[in-house]
Amino acid sequence: MLVVGGAGVDTIVRVDDLAIPGGDSVVVPPILDYPAHTGNGVALGFHALGLATKFVDFLGDDPQGRLVLDRYAAAGLDFSPLPAPHGTPRSVNLVDRSGRRFSFFDGRHPADLRLPRDFYLPHLRRARHVHVSRAGHARDVLADAAALGRPTSTDLHAWDGEDPGAHPWAYGADLVFLSAAAVGERIPDVIRGILDRGRAELVVATDGAAGCLVLERGAREPVRFPAVVPERPVVDSNGAGDAFLTAFLHTRFAGGDLAACVLAGSVSGAYACGAPGTHEELIGADALAAAVSRARYATPVAGG
Repeated sequence: MLVVGGAGVDTIVRVDDLAIPGGDSVVVPPILDYPAHTGNGVALGFHALGLATKFVDFLGDDPQGRLVLDRYAAAGLDFSPLPAPHGTPRSVNLVDRSGRRFSFFDGRHPADLRLPRDFYLPHLRRARHVHVSRAGHARDVLADAAALGRPTSTDLHAWDGEDPGAHPWAYGADLVFLSAAAVGERIPDVIRGILDRGRAELVVATDGAAGCLVLERGAREPVRFPAVVPERPVVDSNGAGDAFLTAFLHTRFAGGDLAACVLAGSVSGAYACGAPGTHEELIGADALAAAVSRARYATPVAGG
C-alpha cells in the first residue's frame, strides 16, 4: 500500500461542550500532542492490519516532525519524508464529553508546493494500491497512478459537495470516501455526482452514529448501512474515519463483499472512538476479525 500525503500533529483540548464558555479562560484536562492527520491514520491503519505499507510526504524539521518520526520508528512504519518549507502541519482539536470533535486545521504547506514526480514515481510503480490524501501537494499523484494502471482511493473528509478545490480527488480516484457532516440531506445527490463526473467505481459517505451511505457504479440508489454498537464507551472520534477506511479496504482486498467491507469498517471506526487521542489505538487483523464476529448493528439492516 502506498499512502501519499497527510502527516501532521493534533493538539487535543478536552472540553465539556463544543461552545465557548463565559469568561476569558477555563481549566481543562492535560492538553496533549499526537502524531495525526489523515495520511498518518491510513498508513498506520494499513500497517496495523498487516499490509505492507509505504508512506511519503513532506515533514518539518521541528518538534512536531520529530514527534511523528519517533512514532513511526516505534511502529516500524516505512516512511520517506521530504523537508517541509513551512514546517509540520498542525491541528488544534476540541473534543467534548461525548467524543465529538471540532478541528482548527493549519495545513501550512504553500499552495504551489508539489511532491516531485521523481520522488514518488518509483514508489508508485511498486504499489498494489495507492491512497492519495486530499492535500494540494499530492494532487498530481492521482493522474500518474491512473496512467500506470494503479487503483486509487481518497478521502474528501467534510467536503460540502460544491467546493471545486476537492474536484481532483473527488473525480480522480477509483474509491472515494467522505463524511456526510457538511452535506446533510444532499448526500445522495453528492455521491451520485461523484460517480457521474468522475472515475469512481464506489463512493462511501460515513455519517457517524447514523452509519454510512454507499453507492456503487451501476446501482440505481445508494444503500444505507447502520452503525454498529460500540463495544466500549466513545471518548474521542478523532481518526474514526481513517479507521473505517483502512478496515473497509483491507476487507475488500481480501475479497469481501460490500456488506462485509462496511461491517469491518464500522467495527474499526467504533474501536477507534474508544481511545483518547488520534490514531493511538489501531486494530489489528485478528482483533478486527474477532470484533466483527461479535458485532451488533445499532438498528436493523434492510433486507436482513
